[in-house]
Amino acid sequence: MRRKRVSLAIVSAILATLGLTASADQGGRRGGGPGAPVGPPMAVAIPAFADGTVIPDKYTANSSSPVSPEINWTNAPPGTQSLVLHMRDPDVTRNRTVEDQLHWLVWNIPPAAKGLPENVAKGPELPDGSRQTSASGPVYRAPGAPATAPMHHYTFEVFALDITLDVANGEDPFEVRKAVLSAMNGHVLGKGAYVGLFHRTQ
Repeated sequence: MRRKRVSLAIVSAILATLGLTASADQGGRRGGGPGAPVGPPMAVAIPAFADGTVIPDKYTANSSSPVSPEINWTNAPPGTQSLVLHMRDPDVTRNRTVEDQLHWLVWNIPPAAKGLPENVAKGPELPDGSRQTSASGPVYRAPGAPATAPMHHYTFEVFALDITLDVANGEDPFEVRKAVLSAMNGHVLGKGAYVGLFHRTQ
């Protein structure tokens, strides 16, 4: 026991010279600053389908009236001031650029929110003050990859930020996305992601 205490003291002294700290219960946990532990990573869940599986028709272009799925998240880090949902199709390139297809962007979601309900209403601003857009306008854009294509990987990303974003909605959703992503840069505290597969049946 004495040798273990001496060894820990030596390690602590070495780390101190490097501007770091050590504790007996580090357990591999990492923090934003020296010696600051963090909680579990953010996680995203969509009850309607398992991560990495096919999205039900109700939420896709196979339906005549598709709706957005319920989306939940957990473990937003301490200090979160707002959340951003970014749904995109990385299997599409837009106009021969590096941009992929924008299916849904919701920003300035209140930090206490634990998710979005099914069938979020259309409109540039939601009742909780968050804002939304997509390539189809201020509304959820359902997955619509053609039947002749392989399954596309529709990716739902949720970001926790240490600020709220001073980004207004606008006419061009892709320019809005650029502004939102630029404003997020340097302010991301955590992120979770979830993937659904889809292509049309005919």
